[in-house]
Amino acid sequence: MSSKQIGSLWVVATPIGHRDDISARAIETLRKVTLIAAEDTRHSRPMLLQHNIGTPLVALHEHNEREAVASIVRRLEQGESIALISDAGTPLISDPGFRLVRAAREAGIRCIPVPGACAAITALSVAGLPSDRFVFEGFLPPKSAARRSRLEELAGDPRTLIFYESSHRVVESLADMRDVFGAQREAVLARELTKMFETVIGEPLSQLALRVANDPDQQRGECVILVAGRGEEADAKLAEGQRVFAILREELPPSKAAKLAAAITGAPRKQLYQE
Repeated sequence: MSSKQIGSLWVVATPIGHRDDISARAIETLRKVTLIAAEDTRHSRPMLLQHNIGTPLVALHEHNEREAVASIVRRLEQGESIALISDAGTPLISDPGFRLVRAAREAGIRCIPVPGACAAITALSVAGLPSDRFVFEGFLPPKSAARRSRLEELAGDPRTLIFYESSHRVVESLADMRDVFGAQREAVLARELTKMFETVIGEPLSQLALRVANDPDQQRGECVILVAGRGEEADAKLAEGQRVFAILREELPPSKAAKLAAAITGAPRKQLYQE
């Protein structure tokens, strides 16, 4: 390696919708670096041009990240400063970039965050759900069986749960959440955040699932789903379910007893069966 100073990798957050939601520092950084690695150059270019940013772009997405990382790290080692951006929000949050940041750090390259918008945190800030403890789960599996299995693993989590979901699966995901978490579990759909048709709807899962299923407008755009964690009420429901299950188990097979106990008390069927 030459004696030339090693460059820096700037990880820059961009707007999640409204193009003015970008910091002055982010604009300055994107102007001064020698290259911007963007998830989709066609998507990012209009936003960059609006802020008079003419820095050259290179694509870095999930399909080419493995191959592109070596080239970008080599340029960083040769002294170039490069910015990483995603299509929207903070890079690496359900977006590509992990491999690049990891490789850069392993090469001794400084990685500098330029913070800004993140859909998960933006949604949490207006959801009215407990925010002292939460977990970001990203996208759920696309198939219902796998999705329900993952939701069942999370059913007992006391933290607020945050999910991203595509518009064409939001109806099915809300229905699965209703069935697994219970009809009365509090939830919020935050859709098209910071955009013209932004909506934030908070209702019990039974009502929210029905409302979205019956309203095509709520099935469009970028969706964040937030679900309250299991609280004391759920613990009481589980305890009652266990009591009913124990009684039914004396006369019925475990699977049948768990199904009936869940229907009677609203306790999670799978958890009753496992316990």
